[in-house]
Amino acid sequence: MLDRVRIVLVETSHPGNIGSTARAMKNMGFSELVLVNPLKFPDGEATALAAGADDLLRNAKLTNNLATALIGCDWVFGTSARERSLKWPLINPHECADKVLAAQERKIALVFGRENSGLTNEELALCHFHVQIPTVESFSSLNLAAAVQVLTYALRAAWVEKNNDAVIEPREAVASMEELNGFIDHLEATLIAVEFLDPKQPKRLMRRLRRLFQRAEPDQTEINILRGMLAAMQRKL
Repeated sequence: MLDRVRIVLVETSHPGNIGSTARAMKNMGFSELVLVNPLKFPDGEATALAAGADDLLRNAKLTNNLATALIGCDWVFGTSARERSLKWPLINPHECADKVLAAQERKIALVFGRENSGLTNEELALCHFHVQIPTVESFSSLNLAAAVQVLTYALRAAWVEKNNDAVIEPREAVASMEELNGFIDHLEATLIAVEFLDPKQPKRLMRRLRRLFQRAEPDQTEINILRGMLAAMQRKL
């Protein structure tokens, strides 16, 4: 999915925002950046704020208009904080991520407008969906790079969740009841030996300890470590 997404910035006026966008993209694993008529690029401020994402700036493509920037894309998501008189399909970043994941092999473009005015109605008309980041109504304007970070994070989080089995190592088998019972018996004998547990007045100590270890669901290796510790204590005694 990460290779299918293109980030498009339209007429960015501050080169630092281009650099910060490249950094945000690289943080989340995205690499394709297209710039439509940036006011200043390349620029030292962009490189400085890229903070190591210089390769994205070097490989960025420049175009004269949004239509050209979208060549090769199947689905286009345009971002804007402003409501429009002509309503467009409106979705939030999480819904955007779900649609991108479900799009299979489709090439996707995420389009971000100018810092001061966003996308024009004509530019938004080139988009299949209008993505709006939910903010407080009294202060809805986000920094350009921050908006890119929010959307790319939403996409990456959804991708990681979908591929959870591939990124998390399987856990070792949980200890069997026989192994757990053997440990509990070993623990009880050790606690009696160190005079922490009075077998004449055990009260509920062992039941509470059993509940603790059953809740923890130790695996076989962890049970072996615990029993090794108990055996060492008994040897010392």
